[in-house]
Amino acid sequence: MSKGLMSVVRVLACAFCLCLGLSFSAVRASDGSSLQGATLVDFDRQVRPIFTRHCTACHGGVKQAADLSFVYEDSAMYSVEPGEPDGSELLVRVLESDEDTRMPPASHGPRLSDAEVDVLSRWIEQGATWGKHWAYQLPREHPAPPVSQADWPTQKIDAFVLKQLDERGILPAEDERPTRWLRRVSLDLIGLPASLAEREAFLVDLESNGAEAYATVVDRLLQSPHFGERWASVWFDLVRYADSRGQGEDSPREIWKYRDWVIDAFNADMPYDQFTVKQIAGDLLPERTVEDLVATAVHRLTHTNEEGGTDDEEFRIAAVLDRVSTVWQTWQGTTFGCTQCHDHPYDPFTHEEYYQFVSYFNNTADSDLNDDWPVVKVPLAKSDYAAASRMQRDVQQRTRSIWQQRWDVVAEPSHWKHLRISSGKTSKSAKVKVDSHQQWDEYFTTGTVSSGTVITVEMPMPESVSALTGIQMTVLPLDPSQALADSEWGFVMSRITAELVMPPGEGQKRPQVKKLDLAAVYGDEPFPYFDPNESLRDGKPGFAAFSRIHHPRQAVLVLKDAAEVPEGAKLKLTVLYRHTELAAFPLVARRGHFAVSSDSRLTSLLTDKGIAEATRELKAVQAKLAAIESSEVPVLIEREPSLSRPTHVFEGGLFLTKGDQVYPDVPQSLLDHEEPLSDRLQMADWLVSEENPLTARVAVNRVWAQMFGVGLVATEEDFGSTGDRPSHPELLDDLAVRFRDDYRWSLKQLVREIALSRTYRQSSRIRPELLEADAANRFLARGPRHGLPAETVRDQMLAISGLLSDKMFGEPSYPPLPPGVWRARRGSWRTPKPGQEDRYRRSVYTYVKRSVPFPMSAAFDAPSREFCVPKRLRSNTPLQPLMLMNDAGFVECSQAFADRMIAHSEELDEQIAFGILAATSRTAESDEVDRLVCLFREVAAGSDSSIAMQSVAAVLLNLDEIITK
Repeated sequence: MSKGLMSVVRVLACAFCLCLGLSFSAVRASDGSSLQGATLVDFDRQVRPIFTRHCTACHGGVKQAADLSFVYEDSAMYSVEPGEPDGSELLVRVLESDEDTRMPPASHGPRLSDAEVDVLSRWIEQGATWGKHWAYQLPREHPAPPVSQADWPTQKIDAFVLKQLDERGILPAEDERPTRWLRRVSLDLIGLPASLAEREAFLVDLESNGAEAYATVVDRLLQSPHFGERWASVWFDLVRYADSRGQGEDSPREIWKYRDWVIDAFNADMPYDQFTVKQIAGDLLPERTVEDLVATAVHRLTHTNEEGGTDDEEFRIAAVLDRVSTVWQTWQGTTFGCTQCHDHPYDPFTHEEYYQFVSYFNNTADSDLNDDWPVVKVPLAKSDYAAASRMQRDVQQRTRSIWQQRWDVVAEPSHWKHLRISSGKTSKSAKVKVDSHQQWDEYFTTGTVSSGTVITVEMPMPESVSALTGIQMTVLPLDPSQALADSEWGFVMSRITAELVMPPGEGQKRPQVKKLDLAAVYGDEPFPYFDPNESLRDGKPGFAAFSRIHHPRQAVLVLKDAAEVPEGAKLKLTVLYRHTELAAFPLVARRGHFAVSSDSRLTSLLTDKGIAEATRELKAVQAKLAAIESSEVPVLIEREPSLSRPTHVFEGGLFLTKGDQVYPDVPQSLLDHEEPLSDRLQMADWLVSEENPLTARVAVNRVWAQMFGVGLVATEEDFGSTGDRPSHPELLDDLAVRFRDDYRWSLKQLVREIALSRTYRQSSRIRPELLEADAANRFLARGPRHGLPAETVRDQMLAISGLLSDKMFGEPSYPPLPPGVWRARRGSWRTPKPGQEDRYRRSVYTYVKRSVPFPMSAAFDAPSREFCVPKRLRSNTPLQPLMLMNDAGFVECSQAFADRMIAHSEELDEQIAFGILAATSRTAESDEVDRLVCLFREVAAGSDSSIAMQSVAAVLLNLDEIITK
């Protein structure tokens, strides 16, 4: 609807309402007062939720009925006359008595309440000032508010919490028992219970030094190597870490070095901004290291489809889109992925902005094939990292330098004389046809190409070329204009031969053929997938556009020595294509043209002393690098600029339906300047800059959720307009700013402040009055109480039983599996024998196969790691106790725990009392010991004492307080 027509509608509607006596000036606030002098309306807190609840289903980002959207200010304000409620179409339609024209329509929900109408009326009367959603406004630091109990807070956090409790008339809980707090903080910080020796040391320290003992414990835990293991598990849910490739056969992927890098990063307290930049753009950092490249493996955790006959490009794009969604969910806590198909329904992110962001990841070298190239060789020993980093940079620089020297010579346009094509054929059913251009002829194939195709082309040599030193091959997509947007399958040249065909001499009937001695093939990229020189030898793939082709590709064949070209001679090129991808797609060059040169500088490259010396030095460095025992890790590497892919909007989210071309940038609603961020490194820097309103908030909220069971924003996955507002907005913003500025992105300092807060130290006992006032503990009137994550459940059992291995890092482990679970065609589950260390490693090292989840992890709500999961959903099902009582690993734990109890004392009641202490970190009540003694004797009467003690151990390991924090 045009703005002029909208104004006419407003006038008519207002006149109609005045006739009915419904003048908006009569609208009153809920207390009966007039709008004059009413409290200032907060748009984000009061008005936007009304729009989201009642309006955006029809007038949002996806559906914009009547070209009206209440997501965007410039659109929504067409229905509003600031300062004039009576003249605003928005209120006209809201208060319309006719249900056919009232908004929202009856079929879409109830009419607005009087209170909601009052809010809209006052907002318009006060000037209808629009505002950003709270999460898209920059956070700011807040002073600690005054509270009723000045001596209660121990950290700044506590003042914000107590302030909210004061406002609601709720008292904070008493402090938790020290031993229970010790168990809580140990499980939260390192994922393991405190040992009996640590418990005793804490109690002694508490007796001697009072509250300082709490800080001593927290500082010890923060320095534990187990800290990184615990917090890496949280991160792996977000970045969908797995040891398998996902689709098809879900075969193994060797990427555990990334897992080790994350654990190391948490243990070293790598600042979160560096942690972010290295993962998103570590390959683009100057003087990048092996570890910088390993960090980018986070983006190679996407699915790979290994099924034959699938479209490589379709699943490459699927991986790129997954990276975009993962970045936004992990670092920004928003549902940006919704804009893949259309504008965001509720938030100010457009369909076009989504693909602008896609462009950051659309020019990496990886593809959806049966290997994980590109990879980096990562030394098994971390002591070799520094040397390997230096040598890898050296190899890269030398390789590029040598390539550039050669390419500068061979690519010089003045060298080349373009050729016309006299004939062409293939060895298969496909045909060769010729297009004539102004300067050259171009062959192209028609029909279906197949593996093993040989293409032969004959071309008359130009009269100006009397000696031949080089042949230039230019290969194009079959449809060059369309391939820029929709790439075609590429080509791989398995064998290239060249001959001069000369007219018959006197007395000869057949042409004379002279085989040309080709010495080298120089390709158009410094780091090709295949070595172009292999095209001169049988058996291996050589010069290629692998696996797709967008742009024309070029290679130069250099002769060993200049070949004399007789008058009337023709050049005959024969190329064999035997490479097939995914069992269905032969990679054949389907269009191309050729040129020749007589320039002696081409053959001189073969004997250039400087290049030869540089090549020897390069091989020497490569040999040293190869001698380091390494693991090949898939990483992110940017394509050469000359081979960059264009990015287009996918209309309706379909990759085959390309719209306008777009260029890298981030959503304008989050960027205060118009200068685009042109590459991944700039984008990564923006994510952790002061200009980004979300990164610090999302990180702080995630840590809070791990410590308290729910975040300050309960919807960890959605900070947008449909997500929950923060329970303590000032606390969230203050903590986010201090995390970024004061703590300089230190996760350990953030965790330390939370762990030492009075809020965290509260008892978790649920008081009767809280069941009604705050059953979900959103206002934090008690300590956290919730089920433990799957990894902690298992690791705690291993620790209590005494079986837990301290071995860190390295290849995945394979704990016992129930029979029949592992039926995978690729890979094997190699469970170590009882007593072997690898059988009892921490859960973070357990092999993760997406199609066969580890049963214990699945039972206790761990995700399959198929996609980003910002928040685990806790369940309480019968499968969990069945798993704890019957799983082979847990049965083994109960056996070992029983042995530990028996070894403690010769007295049965002391053995059991010790078991309770070891399992729960508290001394046993007398009736608890008595009841377990009765159980022991009852079982022993029908079997033997070892089985009886194992039954007691199993009961202890299954207590609610063991699997609950």
